[in-house]
Amino acid sequence: MRTLASKSDRESVLARIAALAPSDARLWGKMSAHQMVCHLCDAYKTALGEKPVSMATGFLQSTVMKLIALRVPAKWPRGVQTRPEVEQGVGGTPPGEFERDRAELLSTTAKFCDAGTALAAQHPFFGPMSREDWMRWGYLHADHHLRQFGR
Repeated sequence: MRTLASKSDRESVLARIAALAPSDARLWGKMSAHQMVCHLCDAYKTALGEKPVSMATGFLQSTVMKLIALRVPAKWPRGVQTRPEVEQGVGGTPPGEFERDRAELLSTTAKFCDAGTALAAQHPFFGPMSREDWMRWGYLHADHHLRQFGR
């Protein structure tokens, strides 16, 4: 299973982020490539405890859905609703200057992946998360949105 705990998987995600262009067209969804960069950064900041997000978890989400999302080797479905605090156009960080926002995403991703960094005890949807869970989620979330832009 791919995870940001793996150096090669992490480097692959970082290279895909570095290859993004603001002109990349989305293959699905509503976000622009620039908005997606801000969304990913917000999501990692949530895990780092730097961006408060409302909880929407329950027994089904924190057990069955978490198991399926993090352990079943399938691509995540399109159109899953996100929390309003990280949703572009609602409460997510609005895009500023693309290169600056991408640099912030790369820096935040590195901090998220640092073994010495404490991560939130709970995911807003999946509930309790181990470091292993967060690293798997971090890879899958980035992969999902990078594929959204053909990266």
